[in-house]
Amino acid sequence: MTNDAIHCLAPAKLNLFLHITGKRPDGYHDLQTLFQLLDYGDELSFSPNTAGLLSLSAHGPTASAMPLDDNLILRAAKLLRAKCVDESLGADILINKRLPAGAGLGGGSSDAAATLVSLNRLWDLGLSNAQLCELGITLGADVPVFVHGHSAWAEGVGEKLTDVSLGERHYLVATPNCSVSTAEIFAEPDLTRNTQAIKMRDFLMGKSRNDCEAVTRRLYPPVAATIDWLAQFASARMTGTGASVFAEFDDSDAAQAALSELPDYCTGFIARGIDEIAR
Repeated sequence: MTNDAIHCLAPAKLNLFLHITGKRPDGYHDLQTLFQLLDYGDELSFSPNTAGLLSLSAHGPTASAMPLDDNLILRAAKLLRAKCVDESLGADILINKRLPAGAGLGGGSSDAAATLVSLNRLWDLGLSNAQLCELGITLGADVPVFVHGHSAWAEGVGEKLTDVSLGERHYLVATPNCSVSTAEIFAEPDLTRNTQAIKMRDFLMGKSRNDCEAVTRRLYPPVAATIDWLAQFASARMTGTGASVFAEFDDSDAAQAALSELPDYCTGFIARGIDEIAR
């Protein structure tokens, strides 16, 4: 076990589109999406302890909504420690929680992935990224892309990943004051579940959408209002099942000008798209 603390960013993601192409016998949905990682997210620190304890402390703008006794960080840590022979391995974890829950930004999944990757290093376990992804998928469908650490075209339930390089992009992300239940959205009878699979060239030609957006707009009016507000400045789209919505801008100044008019029922930030997580 290393004696040095590990500090890392657990970045947010955007679904630049989200197509649901079918429903599987196990209840999960097949999908296509393009994951864009951002240079903004939660910040985590992992310090070793030799008492076999796992402790978690949180601060930051959205920390009050985070349960400290049962969350994806501790679940990931316990799942990984089950692979250990040495029962004295432990960690003290600190998170600066900046991403809201129920926003479609992948905050919990990114935190879980950062935990798997960081504790694998801290405890000198030597597991490969593929092995960590196998653990991660049991925690959530979005965890593998964060373990993988690269913006990616995704299929299956989100675990079949192909790296993409999207270049310099600037985004404004706005989140209304509500939390969307992913399970509720996917349980809706009128959710589109039979979209035809597309190719990357179709996305680049604008032939894509978010299949969850219509349902979320109907069930969560603040999301609909936020999309309509942001659409005044640029093409606006929801990420995941919401509640966050985003738009791409030519530069950060244009994004900042729109952010300055953010409605008082929203929080927001500006971020750059990144191709790969620095580790």
